[in-house]
Amino acid sequence: MRRGRGNFMGQIRALAAADIPAVARLFQKAFRRTDAAPSAAFVDCLRNIYIDHPLVHENLPSLVHESRSGISGFIGRHHLAMGIGHRQVSGALFGTIMADNRAGHSLIGPKLLKAALAGPQDFSFADTTSDISRTLGQRLGCTPLPTHSLNWLRIIRPTQWLMDQVAQRFRPLGLLAPVAGAADDMLRKRIRPNRQRWFVHGAGSTAKGATAEHIDADRFAALFTELSGRFALRPRWHLQDVAALSRQAIEKQQFGSPFFGAVTDHHGKPVGCFLYHLKKRSTARVLQVVAAAGAEGAVIDALIAHAADNGASAVIGRTEAYLMEAMLGRRIGFTNTASSMIHSRDPEILGAITRGDVLLNGLVGEQWSPMIGNRFA
Repeated sequence: MRRGRGNFMGQIRALAAADIPAVARLFQKAFRRTDAAPSAAFVDCLRNIYIDHPLVHENLPSLVHESRSGISGFIGRHHLAMGIGHRQVSGALFGTIMADNRAGHSLIGPKLLKAALAGPQDFSFADTTSDISRTLGQRLGCTPLPTHSLNWLRIIRPTQWLMDQVAQRFRPLGLLAPVAGAADDMLRKRIRPNRQRWFVHGAGSTAKGATAEHIDADRFAALFTELSGRFALRPRWHLQDVAALSRQAIEKQQFGSPFFGAVTDHHGKPVGCFLYHLKKRSTARVLQVVAAAGAEGAVIDALIAHAADNGASAVIGRTEAYLMEAMLGRRIGFTNTASSMIHSRDPEILGAITRGDVLLNGLVGEQWSPMIGNRFA
């Protein structure tokens, strides 16, 4: 009786390369509500992310739940090499969690999350949790991070932005985008540069005492590494690792072309860097922004002005605690579509998080993943 019950309940084990096709089929069932076979491109994508990726570590593998019917659950994990003060710590980045409830066991998801939290890491972090996953995480001791869980939005060209939103549902209306853009240009010219107005960004607005310029992925990686040193809890990555991750983050077909930028002050000193994607006459989607202490406002202004000059209708990104004060008064709105949460018993890590002295989200999160911003047949 016991053995039969154990077989029915299934077991949790480390993901193996041979499991990837089954995980891809589970993804089809869990998120696309179909039993259709996944494409070869999607299977290869999952293999690259969860088996061959540089952030995959043998001590923190992704986990699967295996029942009599096969793979019935999955949770993705990646290793985050981090530093806190002068100490090296290990983080676990949680990604996709999914379960096939048709396997006959409704606790597959909770069991997987509990097993993943019980690993050897000093802290666990996720930045794409749904409301259901967040509630489950809280029951298991995870703490939501409100200041890391909001999308910030700055509208630049209001008519064009509204037209873009509508055209996503009714594509023929996208033909009116040039007309909307012309109307916005007339409106923007009537607003004094650098005057903060809701729902529009004045033409010619610039960052006070700072300028932005286009750079390549290698220069961005160098600035990211330099500027992240200001945080108590920060990535402990080699320069080539940041460059490789940045290049992978470029691949966002649904979001448009990538733009790497550096922000310098009036002395020519670098005070910030950013990466966003932009489709013509659409929204610039910020994947990463890092600012030096005291330059947060100037970097945000430079980022928005840079996107405006490239024709963006709006700029959207994910909040971070250290940027929140600088966003006040800049006519930025906030929404919540996914949440960040953390789990740790390390008092030094928890203290840094409470102070907002951490660099999380963006590259130090799941936003680099090809699963975000790409469509697979």
